Amino acid sequence: MAARIIDGKAIAAQMRAELKAEVERLKAKAIVPGLAVVLVGDDPASKSYVTAKERACEEIGIYSDDNRLPAETTQEELMALVAKLNADPRINGILVQLPLPKHLDEGAVLLAIDPAKDVDGFHPVNVGKMVVGEEAFLPCTPHGIIQLLVRSGVKTDGAEVVVVGRSNIVGKPIANMLIQKSPTGNATVTVCHTRTRDLAAHVRRADIVIAAAGRPGTVTADMVKEGAVVIDVGVNRVEDATKKSGYRLVGDVDFEAVAEKASLITPVPGGVGPMTITMLLYNTIESAKRAHT
Repeated sequence: MAARIIDGKAIAAQMRAELKAEVERLKAKAIVPGLAVVLVGDDPASKSYVTAKERACEEIGIYSDDNRLPAETTQEELMALVAKLNADPRINGILVQLPLPKHLDEGAVLLAIDPAKDVDGFHPVNVGKMVVGEEAFLPCTPHGIIQLLVRSGVKTDGAEVVVVGRSNIVGKPIANMLIQKSPTGNATVTVCHTRTRDLAAHVRRADIVIAAAGRPGTVTADMVKEGAVVIDVGVNRVEDATKKSGYRLVGDVDFEAVAEKASLITPVPGGVGPMTITMLLYNTIESAKRAHT
């Protein structure tokens, strides 16, 4: 069996077209969704990611408020900016790009964001609401995974799901979303991690495998049953002398071998990645709608 590729770029493009139409409907009612992005310092990866977010906002018509601060910004200055954005009615979503410089307290900054503008879904209020099944802003990468599954026709109801990785950003929230009593949940979920005794034995049971370990080659073909759906969240650099950059990007899954056994699989790059910013836009639009109801 050769797996069908879940094309994250195509699904993200489809969703962005839907979101653009939604923004146009809101603008007809004089509602303009606004996203504030805060970048402290000049980390190249963070700068690239922030620029991509700003382009995405422009693409679908969201107002983008760009706040770039020097690396020596103090905690007090950053907290004052967050307070200002909390009070600004033009801003529906606040995203503080992580990681912050080491002298800044990330936890305190995230706590200071108004939960109603926490479009990253990291504030404890939103995390708590997600856990108990109340309406909340869902973390963007796990929410993107749900959309990939739904829009690829994958049924989660009653499915055996194995999540490899227990991070607060992906592993824990996706496990929680999939166990919810909901049309996109109702799965039986096992979470594996670095202290799991026999990873392969757990993964072999899975109808859906979500690999979010942050280590290349974590999931190999002998660990995956025939016809499983495999979602690869990992983004890892490995040396490759044939590339101009000297490296290439791979996921946590041995893609070529696993694709021979899986029914559906996400590539890296081009799978989960494009969905993260798309779901950030989705949350910002939802925040704007809630602010005007």
